Amino acid sequence: MFEQEVQRTLDYVARGIGVRIDGAPGSGRTTILQEVVKRLEKTGGTVYMFAGLRTHRNIAFAGVHGLGLDIRLGIRGVLGAADALTAYLSKPGQHVLMVDDIEYVDNESLAVIEAVLLRTKRPLVVTVDDSKLYSKAQLRVLSRGPGAQVQLNPLRYGQVNELIRHTLGAAADADATARILTKSAGNPRLVVRIAETASLSNLMALRDGQWQLTGDSLWNDHLRGTVEALLEGLNAAELTALQTMAIVGTSPIEVLQKVIHSNVLETLERRGFVSVMEDHHGCTSAAISPPVLADYFRASGLSGGRQVLRNRIARALRTLPPHPLGDQSAADSFRSALNALHGERSTNDAASTRHFHEQIQVREQALYRLWEAEKSVSSAVAFLRVHWGAPIDELRIERVFSQTRTADGDPGDLLFLAVTNALWTIYSGQGVAAAVSTLRRFGTEHPGWEADAEASALFLTASYDRMPRDLDAAMARLKLTPGEGGVANIAWGMLDLYRFNPSGALEAINSVKGFAVFPRMEPFIRGTALFVSGRIEEALTFALEWRSESRRNLDQFGVVASSYIAAQALVYCGYFDEAEYLMGSVFAMGRPGFLVDSLHDAMLRLAGLRSATTANLPRTTLAAQSRRRAPQVGPLPGIGRGVYDLIAERPIQPEGFDRRAARLIERQLDHGYVLEAAFSALFSTCLLPGRRVLELLRRIMRVSGTASYDQLVSIAGAVVEGDHQLLGLLLKHYEPDAHTYQVGMLLRGASKRHLLLGDSRAAEAMDQAFAAFTARFPPNSEILAFNVPGHLQLTVREIEISALAGHRTNTEIAEHLGISTRTVENHISNALRKTGATSRSALFDLVRNSYAAK
Repeated sequence: MFEQEVQRTLDYVARGIGVRIDGAPGSGRTTILQEVVKRLEKTGGTVYMFAGLRTHRNIAFAGVHGLGLDIRLGIRGVLGAADALTAYLSKPGQHVLMVDDIEYVDNESLAVIEAVLLRTKRPLVVTVDDSKLYSKAQLRVLSRGPGAQVQLNPLRYGQVNELIRHTLGAAADADATARILTKSAGNPRLVVRIAETASLSNLMALRDGQWQLTGDSLWNDHLRGTVEALLEGLNAAELTALQTMAIVGTSPIEVLQKVIHSNVLETLERRGFVSVMEDHHGCTSAAISPPVLADYFRASGLSGGRQVLRNRIARALRTLPPHPLGDQSAADSFRSALNALHGERSTNDAASTRHFHEQIQVREQALYRLWEAEKSVSSAVAFLRVHWGAPIDELRIERVFSQTRTADGDPGDLLFLAVTNALWTIYSGQGVAAAVSTLRRFGTEHPGWEADAEASALFLTASYDRMPRDLDAAMARLKLTPGEGGVANIAWGMLDLYRFNPSGALEAINSVKGFAVFPRMEPFIRGTALFVSGRIEEALTFALEWRSESRRNLDQFGVVASSYIAAQALVYCGYFDEAEYLMGSVFAMGRPGFLVDSLHDAMLRLAGLRSATTANLPRTTLAAQSRRRAPQVGPLPGIGRGVYDLIAERPIQPEGFDRRAARLIERQLDHGYVLEAAFSALFSTCLLPGRRVLELLRRIMRVSGTASYDQLVSIAGAVVEGDHQLLGLLLKHYEPDAHTYQVGMLLRGASKRHLLLGDSRAAEAMDQAFAAFTARFPPNSEILAFNVPGHLQLTVREIEISALAGHRTNTEIAEHLGISTRTVENHISNALRKTGATSRSALFDLVRNSYAAK
């Protein structure tokens, strides 16, 4: 969980630099310090730990006595203790001072630490609560020792999922993970306690190998002590302020300042109990944080039993300030869009997600009350549009479908209602045939909309079953012309995407002005078409702009759909960290509505792809949270689980991988999903190039006529055919394009393939080509590639030297091979690093056993 922070701390200490570890209570500061101590002592270091405790902060020399050393204070007090501790630290070897929770260490012990630091210059590692102000004594110690800082930020979605799995022995599903992340605000201690107590209280149950929610709440009495420990030290005014915020929920700052003094709000924000965010109107709002505090106050009756306070709040809420319309201009270039995404990564997923869902819930409840007052088609459509993207309330949806009066509805609204009902039929497990029947019945009842109903039926059939064999003839019968709702054009655009015809998809949506029935489908088609046609940067810019607009408009359908396009583009360009953040922000919202749930599943598999690829053995990733009933093949990249299953299977054998990948691609083509087949073939070829998959890729590209992939396919052909002369020529004249990262991945994959086949000379040649290519075109991140056993990664010379290292000295090996002793030392050092062998003899045994047959 904290491997990166632990390693950074150890690296600083090894260079004699002190470290300050900043984080909120429960952020993992002590856990990191304990792991650092363990590793230092394992390597022969000596650690002197001052542990700060709340109950000991006013006891003189409590920290010194806690060291467990024979330090007698006598009449000299601080100086005597400093002399004794200096004597310990002056001994030979690595000695490190550590202070855990410095805000709770007594002043006398702080004086001893300051004196010892001045005398010995030993590094100091200290954990600090970043939400507190410190005394002068504490500040002096902090300024003396640490020279580097390690900041602990709230956990992201993937980290929360991993921590739950570690705590409970099994991972939680998407909804449970998102709920725990939101309630804990990403605080590791709260994540663990909420997960533990929820399982203890039967608020989560283990089903099908995953922890799932059994109700709507995670609050239970076992959490009370954990929350009260968080609130320790707050005064009466601050507690009253939190109770007030528990009553009003997320509110504009101007409103809160009418019932809470601004100084109190600032203090609570500094201590991490208030999260501030800007809503979709550009108005700055604040909410209690972490949200589990609000549950605590409600469960205690503190927020509901103070009528005077509630009346005062009610009077303030009547004077809500007007909501100014914020500047909604978006980034107009790839780089600025990417920079905006980098800036967004500093925000808290839990806080922004909570605010987003609160606003959607308010909208959904208002629309449902409007429908209850007048069960008209227009009211039903307004309500159901929310659930195309937002979490589903099954009971309400069923009521809307069964009780809405359809006699006098607008035909366009009735079509939307029919399509949504058909989608709901598929989602609830009744099958595609029942959904198609619903749409065709609508077409029969409304002859003027029969073509639109038939186009919708074709779209659902293609999306959830397979592409119809007579698709062109069927679409020709619909007589595609600019219509009122543009439904046929939307269907045609999506089907052209499935067939890997991005230009046809763009032409379909550009030939009609406005989309009255399905307006949010148009940007999804446009962004996806830009991506698959090779205009990657343009697609990413468009998708990130659409995502920002969707977040402002509380459109969860748009957030999920745009994030899917952006994540695919980011991964294709090698921006894995940015893609994982982007997808994590979507996962934090929980499982979405029934139209974009397949895109949510696709992103779960995409988020687990890097871990699955680099693992030596099968391992659990976020992909485990996707629906188990998902098909092997799907209409868009990642919707089918076949590619992920192919990658995650271990061990990897090149010929077997090529054969299984080819079978999967042929199934995708048989279903008519040419786009998914093309990207499956591209990814498989670049990851571990093989002859069968390459032939399929060539065939797909030849039929589609998409020229933007020509350079990549030509280089792949030279790699698979082993034509090094042609490969060198193609790389020499390579013009950078949208597929530069994929070329690097292809060369790296070819090297891995040769290693797995035991051909180290060919692997070394590919490594040289890869090194030369990446020197010209540096990748955005580490190139994705399969891990192979360490001994297979050795070069021919390293194998040769390792085979002699068991019974000859470096000088004898150098004389035997006619090279310098320094060269021999470098090769042995590299071989030890690659294989993980701990000695020359172990390296010799590994190489001898691995290459005995050769």
